[in-house]
Amino acid sequence: MYRTFTLIMLTLMTLIGTQVQAEEADIASELTSLQQSIDRDVIQLREDQGELSLFTEYRIKQKSALLHQRLEELMNLAPLNAELLAPYVKDHLKFIEAVDTYYLSGMHILKTTLGKGNDADVMMQLTNRELERDDMLQAKSEALNWAEKLSIDTGDVKQKLTDSLIERADNLDSLVHFTQDRLKVAVADASLAGKDVSGEQTAKVTQLNERLSHSSSSLGVSIQLLDTLGQDTSELKQTLFSTSGDITQDVLNLDVASSLVEQWLTTAKNQAIDNGPSFVFKVFIFLLILVIASLVGKGVEKLVRKAVSNSKLKFSKLLQEFFTSLSGKAVFTIGVLIALSQLGFELGPLLAGFGVAGVIIGFALQDTLSNFASGMMILVYRPYDVGDLINAAGVTGKVSHMSLVSTTIKTLDNQRLIIPNNKIWGDTINNITVEHQRRVDMTFGIGYGDDIEKAERVLMDIVTSHPKTLKNPEPMVKLHTLGESSVDFIVRPWAKPEDYWDVYWDITREVKMRFDRENISIPFPQRDVHVYQS
Repeated sequence: MYRTFTLIMLTLMTLIGTQVQAEEADIASELTSLQQSIDRDVIQLREDQGELSLFTEYRIKQKSALLHQRLEELMNLAPLNAELLAPYVKDHLKFIEAVDTYYLSGMHILKTTLGKGNDADVMMQLTNRELERDDMLQAKSEALNWAEKLSIDTGDVKQKLTDSLIERADNLDSLVHFTQDRLKVAVADASLAGKDVSGEQTAKVTQLNERLSHSSSSLGVSIQLLDTLGQDTSELKQTLFSTSGDITQDVLNLDVASSLVEQWLTTAKNQAIDNGPSFVFKVFIFLLILVIASLVGKGVEKLVRKAVSNSKLKFSKLLQEFFTSLSGKAVFTIGVLIALSQLGFELGPLLAGFGVAGVIIGFALQDTLSNFASGMMILVYRPYDVGDLINAAGVTGKVSHMSLVSTTIKTLDNQRLIIPNNKIWGDTINNITVEHQRRVDMTFGIGYGDDIEKAERVLMDIVTSHPKTLKNPEPMVKLHTLGESSVDFIVRPWAKPEDYWDVYWDITREVKMRFDRENISIPFPQRDVHVYQS
């Protein structure tokens, strides 16, 4: 029985071993096939020119990425077959080194063309090449980790990679600063041009912004890899955060941002341990200043609201809301800055970054800022206010709400229209209710056979008898024209703006009724038709 069981186990182990050997043979065949295909493309790349070389590069990238992915899957399997994988990892490291040399050689050739043509395009090509190197450097870092797991000596290669990354990060750091300065100048020139900004100026800002984004992204990858190699990157992270347009331009990728947050958290933790009560006290002061700033801001808002509402200058409601809101927010913002300074934050780089971001955002939002500027002009000159009946931008209605960007108008049939302020300010504004008196213009006709003086007395009596017509200015009743079928009178009483339509409708109705009682005819167009028979 024991011998039978032993024979069965030996048979199973032999079958399993044979299966494993077959799987390993398949893996080796797949990896070898991929590497041979890549080698053939590398040879072909030496002969290709123009876009065909870009196509071959694309094939090499795709296949090398697949090879790298396959090796990564095998490295994560247990148990690890070091004997099988070691040669492939070594060859993969050599291939990545060759690719890096190819990239550096191409970049060197590009640099030799600087000063002979369009340097901006050449710099964009260089930053794009650096982006392509990012993937290669990350793959090299992972391959070095695999080599260490397989007990392959990588001391020289690792040190070479570290030195290369330090030099690359230093160059990219300088390039970020340089591009940032160029971008500031380009944005300033474009902003100064205003509406006359040229397509070339706009393209330059866009190109520099893109170049800054690419350089910052590559710097972020270098920082990440240097962190894994145990290098100090705190200055590089601070430089990246404070000089590359900050978060508003999305130049910080997620890894760099998380690394920077980790650095801040570590610093905060060390300060809490080292300083203890002092740190807690600073946090308490920080929160206390925020609470006080909030309370003071609300108090200032109340005082300003009371002051502007009772002011003899008769500020518009928009201007009152503007001063009230601005005063409260300004006080709270000052409080936040003071509170941050108590925690030891350097406000200079942060404010500088916000300033650059503000210029870029202002350039990108010209139309919105045009509405804002028009809103400021409306705020200062006050052509209308909330509650006024106006005709502006081809719309007639009552102003229901105003902001620095738009005006909300309710039309006479109760539709709500939101109109950009630059549409209103750039057109004729007719404020119907701003004056306290409004003339009501009406025309009435009588027949040619009616008594003109009697008609005048009746019309004047109707106008002066209405309770909502004003005594001063005096109403006017005058014979105006001798029409085709009527003698026309103009009737012009004055009324308050809110009584305009009541006066118009009431007088029109009363004229018809009084003319009927007084036997004064209201003619209508007539035409005589003569029929001749032949």
